[in-house]
Amino acid sequence: MTPAARIQASIEILDEILLGSPVEKSLTNWARRSRFAGSKDRAAVRDHVFAALRCKRSFSALGGSETGRGLMIGAVRTSGEALDGLFTGARHAPTVLSSDEVARDFATEAERYDIPEWLWPRFHSSLGDQAFAVAEALQNRAPVHLRVNLIKTDLAGAVAALYAEGIQAVAHPACDTALEVVEGSRKISNSKAYSDGLVELQDAASQAVVGSLDLRPGARVLDYCAGGGGKSLALAAHPGIQVFAHDVNFGRMRDLPKRAERAGAQVTILSTEDLARQAPFDLILADAPCSGSGSWRRAPAGKWALTEARLQELTEIQLAILCGLTSKIASGGVLAYATCSVLGDENGVVVDKFLKNNTEWCESFRKTWLVSHRTDGFFTAHLTR
Repeated sequence: MTPAARIQASIEILDEILLGSPVEKSLTNWARRSRFAGSKDRAAVRDHVFAALRCKRSFSALGGSETGRGLMIGAVRTSGEALDGLFTGARHAPTVLSSDEVARDFATEAERYDIPEWLWPRFHSSLGDQAFAVAEALQNRAPVHLRVNLIKTDLAGAVAALYAEGIQAVAHPACDTALEVVEGSRKISNSKAYSDGLVELQDAASQAVVGSLDLRPGARVLDYCAGGGGKSLALAAHPGIQVFAHDVNFGRMRDLPKRAERAGAQVTILSTEDLARQAPFDLILADAPCSGSGSWRRAPAGKWALTEARLQELTEIQLAILCGLTSKIASGGVLAYATCSVLGDENGVVVDKFLKNNTEWCESFRKTWLVSHRTDGFFTAHLTR
């Protein structure tokens, strides 16, 4: 495919998404319809689509409309490429620009930085003088991070194994198990280092949330909102602890047994009934459902789907989870709350409400990781009775 044909394909996919089609479904359907597209073409189109979704508001302003075409015009203008070399009207290329497809000035800071208008005051209040840097980081592609599986290797061993397969990775300062891939990221899923369980794809801040915990041998540890089990596996890499995983949506954990086998990790999956029988635990990590604002670079559609009502609902769910877990903590145990959010409403505000309503509990640790520091945005707080 020519560069112009890739842009036209991106326009068509974006139009579907703007009408409500899920992002991955639209990309998959296009790939099935377009057998002529090679792997590089599919990767390029995917990159175009995700970049446009990250920057939907600013690209729309620069492209003249909130359509697939407007977004891609804005994308090309942002990149500095010549529009007349791509929008030619030739076969498989987008049509020539019309006189009304002109860029306009940004109406607000929220539009310039690609944040929903209603959310900008909360976003700015949550992040203070870091708001602009975080918003700019969210406009760009996320780095690729790996967790070194200490069950099977160490940092140097993982780096060497990856390098032998054309993947260059360097240590990331957020956590002592974290690597940032600087070359060859598309080779990871097919690499021997990955298939042999030496490394797992996991954001450095997500690893650091686990790294912040005091994981003493003999402890019984529950990953309460386990999802796909990334944090469960990171917990299980610590020797001498017993790791349990639970998720209200049991199906989200369906791949965890296979992942644990690859990693050489021991994780016991608990149903809701099992959970009641196994409690209490010495430590519970509750990575609660949240806006995902700290990972909007990876899932940009979530930024535009979030509403004020949904944010309020999430904060109520988060507080209910914390309160519901207090009876499942052993004497002297730790309840660790975490979100992949940069919004204070879901982070400190929730913890402060919990502490106000549960005066026998106190906070022993609190930390935030910012997107502008080359990680996803994360928050965690450790609570003890």
